[in-house]
Amino acid sequence: MNRVSLPVSVNSHTSSIPILNGTNFSEWNEQVQFNLGVLDLDLAFQIEKPTAITGENSEEEKSLHKVWEKSNRLSIMFIRMTIANNIKTIIPQTDSAKEYLKNIEERFRIADKSLIGKLMANLTTMLFDGTCSMHEHVLDMTNHVAKWKILGMNVDETFLIQFILNSLLTQYGPFQIHYNTIKDKWNVNELASMLV
Repeated sequence: MNRVSLPVSVNSHTSSIPILNGTNFSEWNEQVQFNLGVLDLDLAFQIEKPTAITGENSEEEKSLHKVWEKSNRLSIMFIRMTIANNIKTIIPQTDSAKEYLKNIEERFRIADKSLIGKLMANLTTMLFDGTCSMHEHVLDMTNHVAKWKILGMNVDETFLIQFILNSLLTQYGPFQIHYNTIKDKWNVNELASMLV
C-alpha cells in the first residue's frame, strides 16, 4: 500500500486555504479536508491508527502502519500551517490528526452558531433596491443560504423563494400575487429568470 505521495505544490495547497482566525471555521474546515483529500493525506482520517508493529505483522500491515503514520504526521503539520498563530496556542496538542481537528471543531463550533444568527439577520433584512441587477440580488440571497449549508443548516428552496419575493420593491406586488396563486411553483433559477 503506497498511498501518501506528495505533489510538489503542497505549499500552494496551504496558501489557497483561508487561515483559521476564529470566525471562519466551517469554510476553513471544508477547505482543509478537501485539500488533504486531494493531496492523498486523509488516510489518518479514514481509518483508525493501526496497532503497533511487532515481529509478527505481515509486510502489508507494516506498510499500512508506515503510510498511516506519514499521513497523520503530515496532516497535523498541514493543519497547523493554516491556523493563525494566536489560535495554535489554545488548541490542545495531540499526536492524532483526527483528534486535533476534533479539538479545533469543538473550540470553534460556537463561533459558527453566532455566524448563523448574523446570516439569518442579513437574509431577513435584504431588500432589492435597484442598485444591482435582479440576477445579482437573487444570487446574493442564494449565497447567504449556501453559507448556511456549510454551517450544517439546510434551507428549503421554497423558504428562500419566499425571502426573495419579500425582498422585492412594491412595484413587484402583482408579480408576488401571481407567484403565490400559481399551482406549480418555480425554483430559484426560474424565479430569477422571470424577474429579469
